[in-house]
Amino acid sequence: MGFNVLKTSPVSCSSRTFSSVLSNLNFIHSPPTTTLLTNRLNSSASSLLKLKPLTVTGTGTGCISSSGFFRSLRFEQNKRSFRGGVVLAMASGPASVNKSEEEWRAILSPEQFRILRQKATEYPGTGEYDKHFEEGIYNCSACGTPLYKSTTKFNSGCGWPAFYEGLPGAINRSPDPDGLRIEITCAACGGHLGHVFKGEGFPTPTDERHCVNSISLKFDQANSGSSM
Repeated sequence: MGFNVLKTSPVSCSSRTFSSVLSNLNFIHSPPTTTLLTNRLNSSASSLLKLKPLTVTGTGTGCISSSGFFRSLRFEQNKRSFRGGVVLAMASGPASVNKSEEEWRAILSPEQFRILRQKATEYPGTGEYDKHFEEGIYNCSACGTPLYKSTTKFNSGCGWPAFYEGLPGAINRSPDPDGLRIEITCAACGGHLGHVFKGEGFPTPTDERHCVNSISLKFDQANSGSSM
């Protein structure tokens, strides 16, 4: 979970709309203050791109050339600077990890490949993390993507690690071919994790049980203090 920085410049629009934006910005004679620049950029971005308001902090200077286009625009904060256009922060899910089955077979152990790629299931009560309750983060054992906080793990007595929710955007759900269960997979690499069940009556905030194969997970105690 992270944020991607998207820099949009130039913006495609009609000459009339763009003229209106230039009129709104109108910084020809003097550099704007940060607050003024923020307000006017928000107004312009909203009319052109239908975006949420932009927050700008730090110092800023800018001007419009006689031809009506940005000549320079610079924001500085924490020794970082962005030039030109509108800078936006966008939430994103985990980056995709695309490998052929031959590549996965070379990377994973035979048992990992059987479960993560061929959707098999380990025997109940045999997994490394069934009774594991240390603080940390459980990552995908195939690609390393963070999947679960240890604070969402609970003892369900089912014989497999159980969690009541995954990290936002980290897990995909899809019905099994027979339609009887909902499979959960790593959103980054598609590795099979297990199945999710709802309405079983466990005293958890979601009333869900993510029943996960231990071999699909890799525990990272180093992330126990993470703000994720």
